[in-house]
Amino acid sequence: MLKRAVIAGAILIATMLAGHRLIPALGGFTPILESLLPWLGLAVPLLLLLALLARSGGAAIAVLLPALVWAVMFGSDVLRSSPGGDSDLSVATVNVGVRNNSSGTAVRGIADGIDLVAAQELTPGGPAAKALNKIFRYHRNVSTIGLWSRFPLSQPDFFDVGLGWERALRTVAKTPSGDVTVYVMHLASARPGHTATRDRTLAEARKLIEDDRSERILLLGDLNTATDDRGLGNLVPPLLNAQEEAGEGFGFTWPSSFPITRPDHILYKGMTATRAGVAPATGSDHRAATASFRF
Repeated sequence: MLKRAVIAGAILIATMLAGHRLIPALGGFTPILESLLPWLGLAVPLLLLLALLARSGGAAIAVLLPALVWAVMFGSDVLRSSPGGDSDLSVATVNVGVRNNSSGTAVRGIADGIDLVAAQELTPGGPAAKALNKIFRYHRNVSTIGLWSRFPLSQPDFFDVGLGWERALRTVAKTPSGDVTVYVMHLASARPGHTATRDRTLAEARKLIEDDRSERILLLGDLNTATDDRGLGNLVPPLLNAQEEAGEGFGFTWPSSFPITRPDHILYKGMTATRAGVAPATGSDHRAATASFRF
């Protein structure tokens, strides 16, 4: 009986990994499953232990199936190293946390050596905004999001992406190496059974990106959509994911105490990602996502 259970479990895990995009949304459950998809690999050693307890070579061989599928899907994330090299632009995005009294300390630590910092869950006139205003000469902000820059910012636009209020902005950063169109967004949250609003904001974000003819585009923000969530397919492609192109590991950012998923993203086109990573953000329940680019 244990042997049969191990074999069935191995087939189930392998099927969920390989075919997760074929599983119906199930009232918003599946996107949450996809957010935690890499963690299904933890089932492999457990199943292998049960196979050993069952003294079944057949069950042990069956466990190789989900192990192989997981390795194909996520092995590159584990083994990948940043390409490195010279860069023309360094960026970061962080959800500072609306109740974070230490958000000023958080953004000061993140901003060191960074050219552009996007922030979400800002309190107007709060500690994060005040700290960033002292570090950066230029900024654009609307409602609870903002962008701070070492380079001039022009052509500001603000958007409602389906929330009933503006929580997205677009501006052009005039860097010495060329212009970059920068979007900052904080999309709707996704919870089990409640992903419709998030999905609507993703679709609105996709329209903005598709209609933009800029040579170089950056999208920074808390998209409330994990790397493996099918919803991110609205944006990747046409954009690339900096963490997947130039980051080491999975780059999980939430929750900060023990990150298990990555809702915070740096997406781009028209550049080459040279580095990507994660930085601590004092007092926030998110860590910051960082990346560097060569034009």
